[in-house]
Amino acid sequence: MGPHPAVAAIRLAVRRVLHDLLTEHDRAPAAVPHALPHELPPPPLVLVACSGGADSMALASALAFESPKLGIRAGGVTVDHGLQPGSDARAAEVVQRLRELGLDPVDSVAVTVGRTGGPEAAARDARYAALDTAAERHGAAAVLLGHTRDDQAETVLLGLARGSGIRSLSGMAAVSGAGGRYRRPFLELDRQTARKACMVQSLPVWDDPHNADPAYTRSRLRHEGLPALEKALGKGVVEALARTAQLSRDDADALDSWAGQAEATVRDATGLLECAKLYALPPAVRRRILRRAAIDAGAPAGSLFARHIEEVDRLITGWRGQGAINLPGKVVAQRQGGRLVIRQG
Repeated sequence: MGPHPAVAAIRLAVRRVLHDLLTEHDRAPAAVPHALPHELPPPPLVLVACSGGADSMALASALAFESPKLGIRAGGVTVDHGLQPGSDARAAEVVQRLRELGLDPVDSVAVTVGRTGGPEAAARDARYAALDTAAERHGAAAVLLGHTRDDQAETVLLGLARGSGIRSLSGMAAVSGAGGRYRRPFLELDRQTARKACMVQSLPVWDDPHNADPAYTRSRLRHEGLPALEKALGKGVVEALARTAQLSRDDADALDSWAGQAEATVRDATGLLECAKLYALPPAVRRRILRRAAIDAGAPAGSLFARHIEEVDRLITGWRGQGAINLPGKVVAQRQGGRLVIRQG
């Protein structure tokens, strides 16, 4: 008798990601058919980021099951945000659970959460910085994240509420980070599948009280917003939002590529952007070029919003002699002699 359908689904999702990693690291058997064992590069190490919640525990168990069959080393890392009493003890429990699954190495990393961008954004920034450091320390080929289709739907709705454009609507990528470090195997699986997999395997899980705290935007969306949408529009909202994310990502990738090719054609011999040539471009392409120029000048990407780019865009499309535009990171954009100058103020 095979595994429970929920367990089979999560294992299949992880297996696909691990196969992709093997191919990328030229360790698929077909890639080195005649190599001797000592001639093969060392097997890649894959880490799972685990909070102890159902999604990440299901992911950890699937990684522990699948990795030995593919000759992949598997470890884990849990991040202690220090935002709740006893968080260090819970992190130690997660470490123990991961080791009991057979993962090695396993780290617990304590971080200090700042205030920039609000509590949720600050915690996310601290978490990813810790995961980056752990991956680099261990030389990990990838870090697996337990984001599900439900998380994707929430991300799309948050992007829609911010009015941040099509890239924001594209949600989370299955592969992201420097060199494709972060992999999200569960983006096509719902949250209940992961929870069911934990239950049938008797895996202990921890439910973060922040996930039910209405003080957090995502929590309100999860417990109030999405249920209200499903009540009004019927079941299938989460699936539809996830499809929207993928379609938006495809469109955004195409527009980014177009903008990358067009940028060289709108600069003069000194590298400055020519306003007349920018004006001739479609707005979606032009604004991408402006955003990239602002980031290259030192504007933090996470603080650069659509309204900032719209103001800069008006220097091109609605020129009436207006003054310089102040952007995050002390970057200034101004029009001078038919050229757009974006630099540190």
